[in-house]
Amino acid sequence: MKQLIECVPNISEGRDMNIINQVTAEIEKVEGVKLLDVDPGATTNRTVITFVGEPEPVCEAAYRVVKKASELIDMRNHHGDHPRFGATDVCPLVPVANITMDEVVGYARKLGERIGSELSIPVFCYENAAFTDERRNLATCRAGEYEGLADRIETERWKPDFGPNKFDAHVANTGATAVGARDFLVAINYNLNTTSTRRANAIAFDVREKGRPKRMGNSVTDKPMKDENGKTIMIPGTLKGTKAIGWFIEEYGIAQVSMNITNINVAPVHVCFDEVCAKAADRGVRVTGCEIVGLVPKKVLLDAGRHYLAKQQRSLGVSEDEIIKIAIKSMGLDDLKPFNPKEKVIEYLIEDHSQKKLIDMTCTGFANETASESPAPGGGSISAYMGALGASLATMVANLSSHKPGWDEQWETFSQWAEKGQAVKDELLALVDEDTNAFNTIMAAFGLPKKTDEEKAARTQAIQDATKYATEVPFRTMKAAFKAFEVVRAMAEIGNPNSVSDAGVGALCARSAVMGAHLNVKINASSLKDIAFKEQILEEAAAIEAAALQQEREILAIVEKVINKE
Repeated sequence: MKQLIECVPNISEGRDMNIINQVTAEIEKVEGVKLLDVDPGATTNRTVITFVGEPEPVCEAAYRVVKKASELIDMRNHHGDHPRFGATDVCPLVPVANITMDEVVGYARKLGERIGSELSIPVFCYENAAFTDERRNLATCRAGEYEGLADRIETERWKPDFGPNKFDAHVANTGATAVGARDFLVAINYNLNTTSTRRANAIAFDVREKGRPKRMGNSVTDKPMKDENGKTIMIPGTLKGTKAIGWFIEEYGIAQVSMNITNINVAPVHVCFDEVCAKAADRGVRVTGCEIVGLVPKKVLLDAGRHYLAKQQRSLGVSEDEIIKIAIKSMGLDDLKPFNPKEKVIEYLIEDHSQKKLIDMTCTGFANETASESPAPGGGSISAYMGALGASLATMVANLSSHKPGWDEQWETFSQWAEKGQAVKDELLALVDEDTNAFNTIMAAFGLPKKTDEEKAARTQAIQDATKYATEVPFRTMKAAFKAFEVVRAMAEIGNPNSVSDAGVGALCARSAVMGAHLNVKINASSLKDIAFKEQILEEAAAIEAAALQQEREILAIVEKVINKE
């Protein structure tokens, strides 16, 4: 399986698009790397760039970003509201798929060494790539920012991990770069209905893990208290895994709390949003919305959407798109500018759109494609789609029941059933395209060359392998469609009686899906030479169909009983 990592360099330029475009153009020159997002900020004078790919190409692209930024950005002339100490201020690598953090650490350190030796830029390794615990925290590495760099890098304590430790003319131009390996970080700014940076900072200190200094009196002008070692005593904030400051954003004319969430498992975005809202309210300030800088994992928005649906006592068993919409509106992610999940969610951006999917067609388009002279989609895909419709009908009844006046105390029960139905529906929708792909695999195997004995043997084996796969896919459809009966039955028994006929149609769809997929199992299995596999899958498939027919009879009897009562 392909290893994927993400790189999120932050360059110290957020105003001159000519410079920003030259830097990002370096990424697009590297084959195997996909540029996902470029997010410039004028007030911070900083651009967050996000790209993804396999480790080696990503590291090459990262090196080129640092090189080009050092050529175009002169840190002696840089001013902005965000902490920084280099033309490429930070360059973290983040594991995305099929790669461990230890492996990413190795790539980060190798990248840092190359930047230091080939570009003569001081490099500090931070987070998981740090060589010492003291350097894990980026803020510690960057203390004093660019203005303090000359004094720091020439000390033994803050000698860079790689690159020069002399502040010569070259380093004065480039500054330093922090190269790290970290988990996914969410950068989020909370918009406040105030222009006061002091109040924004106060809110930030209330919530950030580091908190604020404990003072000898009640005034901010009082001296901070020290411990026996002379270190400032801190009053911790309420949100672990977060860093935050307050600032004024001139382009929007408002103050913000700017937060980095370094551990979204400890501090989920929606929990942070609610806490910032609460602390702002305590100080007479209102959060009007927030903006996510760069990209987020899909899970962040799904967890948030479910959280706010539950607070409203609404069913969580709705589509992914609807859940994300609730998250956007609940946290005001579109407060300052439109928020398009297709451009901000990393999973959506790395999806392969090169292959046309059946499930992305319109109803008319899907029907027309089925009716065309093409042999696919065929009965297997149609069976999977019928099963998806059956699960969808049961889910609809659950959602209607959860929202029925007078049934408020049961909303959570119906929400749980709706979530089960959504999971079955999604599984079956994926099988619509997989069944057609399985058919295409068989056709490809039949098209293999067969001139030599070796080619004939390879072709025969490929046909058998493809046929086995084409037998397994409709068998999976049978099992998935059968799972729909649990939700259908529950909705027939306890769901809104006004929708019981919909549950009945759901049972008919699920039964038809099982029977239709069974026909495909049988016809594909007939060509298999693996007798043991063939006999076992046919026996199990027959048992599933028999059970499906029994479920259909029982559910329809329940439906008729409810209808007759009405």
